[in-house]
Amino acid sequence: MSNLTISVDDEVLKRARIRALEQGSSVNAVLRELLEAYAGVGSVQTAAAGDLIAQSLRATSRRGDRTWSRDDLHERR
Repeated sequence: MSNLTISVDDEVLKRARIRALEQGSSVNAVLRELLEAYAGVGSVQTAAAGDLIAQSLRATSRRGDRTWSRDDLHERR
């Protein structure tokens, strides 16, 4: 992962830090998410997730009608 240095007005950074804290985040995380969206990284991940879901819906393997209890799964007697 690369580091990026930017210049921003002190007051803007102060307000951004406060807003990020209110949202339970950080300015770094907010900027990273914005850059990923700007670069289209999110759309690639969304497409990959969609492909995975489509493949799982087409899958012919099933678990059948069998149900297991917690004891069955952990071989408890």
